[in-house]
Amino acid sequence: MLREYRSSDCDELIRLFYNTVHTINARDYDPDQLDAWATGSEDAAVWDASFKRHRCFVAVRNGVIVGFGDIDGSYIDRLYVHHDHQGQGIGSAICDRLESLASGSLTTHASITARPFFEKRGYTVVKEQQVERRGVMLTNYVMEKKRTAEDSDEHDIV
Repeated sequence: MLREYRSSDCDELIRLFYNTVHTINARDYDPDQLDAWATGSEDAAVWDASFKRHRCFVAVRNGVIVGFGDIDGSYIDRLYVHHDHQGQGIGSAICDRLESLASGSLTTHASITARPFFEKRGYTVVKEQQVERRGVMLTNYVMEKKRTAEDSDEHDIV
């Protein structure tokens, strides 16, 4: 089940983010990079405000949060699925919902780990980039999914 974000979800989403980064992304990033990316001490007030500014959806299975994602206009900001629930269609369901909210082309900054997921969804790499987090460099990819006006309009049918 997907539902809208609530402020009461914030602490659990931060934990899911931390655990997913340190488990799933460990195959593509070293420990220093993981610690710089997800510190375990993210500011809940900052995250909550960000989720409220964006459209954020939370995936819940059997009463447990198993994933989340948010979009700001046509930019998919965060998309994380609990490390025990990878490969079950949760990320695709969240991404489907986020994409349905955007008109025109979509962009995201995908990790090395997430790049294949987005490529399967029709995103292409615009550029590889190095981003600094707490003095540590991480590789990610600016990716774009081009859509026509007809692609966007199909979601407007009620």
